[in-house]
This record gives sequence, C-alpha cells and structure tokens, in this order.
Amino acid sequence: MLAHFTSPRLSIAERFAAGKQLRDQVPRESHALLPEVLPGRDPIAVLKAQAATRLQKLVPVRHARMQTSPFAFLRGAAAIMAADLVDTPRSGLMVQACGDMHVANIGLYASAERNLVLAINDFDETHLGPWEWDLKRLAASALVAAEYIGADAARQREAARMIAASYRIRLREYGKMGFMRVWYDHIDQSTVLDAFSTDAHQRIEATFLKARGRNHLQVLGKMTDLVDDQHRIREIHPFVIRETHTEDGEPVYEVLGELLEAYLDSLPEDRRILLQRYRVVDVARKVVGVGSVGTRCWVILLTGADDDDPLFLQVKEAQPSVLAPYFTSADDSGSQGRRVVRGQRMIQGSPDIFLGWCELKGRHFYVRQLRDMKGGIDISPGAVKPRHFVEYCQLCGWALALAHAKSGDAAQIAGYLGKSEVMDEAIADFAVAYGQRTRDDHATLLAAIARGDLPVASEMR
Repeated sequence: MLAHFTSPRLSIAERFAAGKQLRDQVPRESHALLPEVLPGRDPIAVLKAQAATRLQKLVPVRHARMQTSPFAFLRGAAAIMAADLVDTPRSGLMVQACGDMHVANIGLYASAERNLVLAINDFDETHLGPWEWDLKRLAASALVAAEYIGADAARQREAARMIAASYRIRLREYGKMGFMRVWYDHIDQSTVLDAFSTDAHQRIEATFLKARGRNHLQVLGKMTDLVDDQHRIREIHPFVIRETHTEDGEPVYEVLGELLEAYLDSLPEDRRILLQRYRVVDVARKVVGVGSVGTRCWVILLTGADDDDPLFLQVKEAQPSVLAPYFTSADDSGSQGRRVVRGQRMIQGSPDIFLGWCELKGRHFYVRQLRDMKGGIDISPGAVKPRHFVEYCQLCGWALALAHAKSGDAAQIAGYLGKSEVMDEAIADFAVAYGQRTRDDHATLLAAIARGDLPVASEMR
C-alpha cells in the first residue's frame, strides 16, 4: 500500500502531453461520427427487456411518459444510447461516468452545509466508463431539449456545442489545479445566476426560492393528510399507493423494517445515531422519473422531536447499470445500491447526509432524502427561452467537467481536448446526428404503441 504513495507520478505538463498524444490514435474529428444503424437494432426490444425486471403494472406508465416527446424518449433511453455508443471512437481514458447524462439530470440540491449548489443529481446508472459517452449523451440531450422548447436548428446545435465548449474549457482549468482544490470546488448559487443574462435573473431567483422551499415540512403539507391526528401519505393512484403487502405478498412494514436495519449499517456512526432518533409513521410506493418508472420505490415518512420535525426517505431499487455490459467495474459483483452511492459520493462531492444502501432477498436498494432543497431549470416549452437554455448548457458542461475531474485524470482528458474548438464542433455534429436518431426512435415507439406492441397508460402524471 505504501508503494502507491511513494511511486513516481507524472507532472501536470506530462499528463497534458500524454493526453495530447492520444489524438494520434483517435483523432478528435472522429467523434463527429455516429455509426450507421446495424441490421437487427431494435430499440423496442431494449425497452421490453428492461420491462421484464420491473413492476409490470407500472411499465405502461413508463411508455406513456416516453411517448410525449423525443426529449422524454431520450431521457428513458439510456440503455438504447449506450448500445449505440459502443462502436464510437474513444480515447481510452476512463472516469466514474454518470451513465445517464442529460440536461434534466443536472439540478440544484442542498450541500451538507445547507448551501444551494448545482451538480449532476441522478446516479442510478453510474459506472466506470469513457468520458466521451457522458459528454455525447449530454450534448445530444441539449440539442433534443432545445428542439422541444422551440429553438430553431441553429440554436439547437449551439446548445450542443456549448456543452462541449464549456466542458473543454472547465476541464482544462481543473487539469491545472491541485487535487484537493478540485475536490472542494462546486457551482454555487451566485455562479449559476452569473451564467444567465440579466433578463433571466428574476426567473432564476424564483427557481432558487422554490428549491429552498422544498424541504421536509413542505413535503409534509403537500404529500400527506391528517387522519385521526396522524399524518398519512396521500394516495394518487397509480403513482403514490399505500400498500399493506409487497408484490410478493409480504407485509410492507416487515420488509421495510429489514431494509432499514440493513441500511443503517451503510451509514457513518454519527448519521446512524441521528436517524435512529426518528420513528416511522407511514409508507407508500411511489412512481419516479422517466427511465426509472417500474423499479421498486418507497417513500417513508418519519417524525423526530414532534410532528413538526418530519423526515422523508426514499428507498429506491438499484438495478445493474446500462454501462455494465460494456465495461468491468469492481462494483459489478457487489451491491448495486452501493454502486450508486459510491458513484454519487465520488461525483457529487457533498451528497445527502442520509445517502446509503441496503439489500434484501436479492434486490438492491439505495436510500436518500426524498426532497431536500432540490430543484432545477424547467425545461419545457414556454418555461425557458432558447437563448437562456444555451446559457444553462454552459453550466451543464461545467458540471460534467467537475464530475469527471473528481474521478478521472482531468489533465490527460484536457490534453486530448486541446485549446481549439475542434472537439466542440465534432461533438455538436454528433449531437445533430443523434438528435435525428432519437426522433426516429421516438417515431418507432409511437408506432409500437399504436399497433399494441407496447402497453401504455392513459395517465402519466
């Protein structure tokens, strides 16, 4: 072990040079290419394979949410895109990848110090992987999202290009920094505001205010009713359901009791002592996200000193990452919940104090607070102007660069990217091509639903 700390290390300049040398093997221009669709490629088959491991009664909700737009489809198509990226060029430099990197998976959350920061906020698919895959998926999502909010073709490409340019510029800065400085760096509230034009500040300030208001007391008022002087989680079928038994016929409280006991073991002692002061009041199953719909997820209401001291925990199933078929990681043979938590701690820097994991009867879960000052930019038609969305994309590229700098070799990646705009243009061209593929796949989904090949719910709240 001591040898690790005493072995020679390359200097910053040497690491930059090593990254630059990789261009000889993998030219930066090659990243513009999206391989042609191979015979047998079937996005519907991928969705069906994923559905097989999920709660069948919720699968139609997933399809209903994905059908609403190409952007919604892309959000649920991480596995489809991973398969498409297999034959794309890569430098060989690896990071702790998000695995499901898109513009809606970046948002505001509360650091342990109770400050609002902006960072990646979804880690279900995190895994060892190439930095290029996260960057290409993020850029493609920016283009498709820009189309969704009404941007013209030029602005769509500009959004994707901004992702790549911001990533390149910020990673170059991180490559020159000391490791501790990178680790503690973050994108704070004032930095977020400064990224936007003055005419967007009022709306961004409102986003901050809304995020700060999303605390456990707010959830208590929004998600519960007072029944016989006890707070009970309000049911909204089929999205929030209070169940007495699991789908396997086991009493929910017994199952969750076992899960929580196992979860406590994953927490540091100080957090464990804090959590054990709370008592469970109610439990409900909850539908979450787009790509995650159908995975097992519970919301647990606990109270502490009194009824005005609520704590909402989310217990969410963790299935193997969409990157696992393509890359080997030490996490693959262990708990998938631990994989998610480990990846989040590495990427996010100052995560939820109650972040932990557990396992029960072959199923893996991770646990976090349901809503702790979480928020984000509303990416929907009329909610954000196209030019402000491009400014937001600058922050998204920065957030991804920070995540990759924490887990990978920022200097080598920056050396490969270089100072010029060659990689920016290549990634933008790739995003344009993948945007068209996403539209084609979305049309394929609509056709499958129309002919009855995929079940779809009438409600998708």
